[in-house]
Amino acid sequence: MQEKYWQAIIGNDSSYDGTFYYAVTTTGIFCRPSCKSRVPKRENVRVFPDRQTAVAEHFRPCKRCRPDGLRLPDEEWTELIADYIKESYAEPITLSVLAEQFYASVYHLQRTFKRLKGVTPLTYLQHQRIEAAKQLLIETNKPVNVIGALVGIANAAHFATVFQKKTGVTPSEFRQSCTTI
Repeated sequence: MQEKYWQAIIGNDSSYDGTFYYAVTTTGIFCRPSCKSRVPKRENVRVFPDRQTAVAEHFRPCKRCRPDGLRLPDEEWTELIADYIKESYAEPITLSVLAEQFYASVYHLQRTFKRLKGVTPLTYLQHQRIEAAKQLLIETNKPVNVIGALVGIANAAHFATVFQKKTGVTPSEFRQSCTTI
């Protein structure tokens, strides 16, 4: 494999999209160079000049970057986004990050997600963070500000405000009510 291809893969370089595709032998999946999936081991990567060659070699298209050019049904795509939020809620996630990760405009992603989930991606993210915080408040003795940081809300005052807005009680009151039961 040429070094320029490897650099395009590890750099998620979209300027190479359409000029080549790469497949990972251990997963059986092929991707665009700009795919945001985890960087594979170099020895497991094969490069193809086009999609048809990758398919002919029995690789299937990545569900994230859709190198076959086909869109996922909105329901399946929205579930992938929801799963990503569930797995990554502690990281700094914005609509721009989601749009880049799932190859869509911010507007389309927001509108489609809300239509199918009934809430915006930000509301869904906050819900995931608050549910994780509740578990940590019940299961650990960590300070409230540490729990806020662990669930992706580093500012303790903001965490307490969001938690109280969503649950009706402060994090400390929630923890106390769980220990007195």
